[in-house]
Amino acid sequence: TSPLHRDYKLKKSKEEILNQAIEAVEYAKDHGLTVEFSAEDATRTELNYLIEFYKGVEGAGADIINVPDTVGILVPSTTRDLIRILRKKINVPISLHFHNDFGLAVSNSIIGIEEGANQAHCTINGIGERAGNTSLEDLVVSLKIAYGANIGVDTTKLYDTSNFIGSITGIKMPPTKPIVGENAFAHESGIHVDGILKNTSTYEPIPPELVGHKRRIALGKHTGHAGIKSKLEEFNIEVSPKQFENIYNQVKTLGDKGKCITDEDLKSIAITELSTSGKEYIKLLGLNVMTGESVSATATVRLSIEGKVLETSQIGVGPVDAAIGAIKSLVKETVDINLEEYRLEAVSGGTDALAETFVVISDKDGHRATGRATREDVIISSVVAVINSINRLLAI
Repeated sequence: TSPLHRDYKLKKSKEEILNQAIEAVEYAKDHGLTVEFSAEDATRTELNYLIEFYKGVEGAGADIINVPDTVGILVPSTTRDLIRILRKKINVPISLHFHNDFGLAVSNSIIGIEEGANQAHCTINGIGERAGNTSLEDLVVSLKIAYGANIGVDTTKLYDTSNFIGSITGIKMPPTKPIVGENAFAHESGIHVDGILKNTSTYEPIPPELVGHKRRIALGKHTGHAGIKSKLEEFNIEVSPKQFENIYNQVKTLGDKGKCITDEDLKSIAITELSTSGKEYIKLLGLNVMTGESVSATATVRLSIEGKVLETSQIGVGPVDAAIGAIKSLVKETVDINLEEYRLEAVSGGTDALAETFVVISDKDGHRATGRATREDVIISSVVAVINSINRLLAI
């Protein structure tokens, strides 16, 4: 109905378009159908003509009048003015069909309902043309919480439905999507986590269970002591104050590098800390490796062995083999070790996943010790695991 559509797309006059609309409504009603009639691009249509158009199709028998904001140009104030005027002129129910080009579809729909609109078109996750349409989950929860409206929607299904729609359409929601995003109920900042643990309402407008979601304490550079303590308690992991500080510092270091620490990452870091010997007879001071397709892998390792600094280089079939060989050479005078078992796993998915290494070593007397380490780098993780196992062996 807008001048743009009349002149450039339809190439028809106002009268022609109105007559066609009336004929279409009469035809549908003659065949026993319920009619909801939309004036496309209503919000860019001259107000007087829009009222004339809607009155015409209402007179022809339209059961519902739909107001499309086809390119999402409405703002709350213009929405209020338009729907207030139409509500006074139209006797049948009014429906809203708002697009989200300016990110205001939900806000505009709420204002339209305040002014007497009877229904709003929504989509799960707000998917639709261009920037999408009014998000069902956002609108439903807003009406329920802010207005106490009971509109017959089981809100506990919203999160699962959102994920299902995302999986079958291939359109995944950003983590910060309200209501259903992965971060919608995630808390990382130390002061926020502290508040959430004392009273969830401090930093949550609604309980996540209302929409079928879950609360999550995220671990990263902003994480405080309370958040990590809460997670360790959730995992039933008990640590000493010193061990906790070591775990906390590792989490902060990883977070400062931009990594989001998963639950599995934290478990691995904590278990590594628990399995580390209390006394460090041997400390890693430096590690440098060189490897490539056409060169032999070489590792240079510098250790402090009971206060004495030693360094050596070794060649191996790979950088890990070379580094472990260098360690064995350096500690030979202290303890002659044999690597019995070596396991390496990625803690979580992605190329930035933490590497968890588990080793079993033995000495010539048959004493055995295990070592574990979790680091960003595979080689460093392997080296630290071996050193941890040696320290445990020396503590026997």
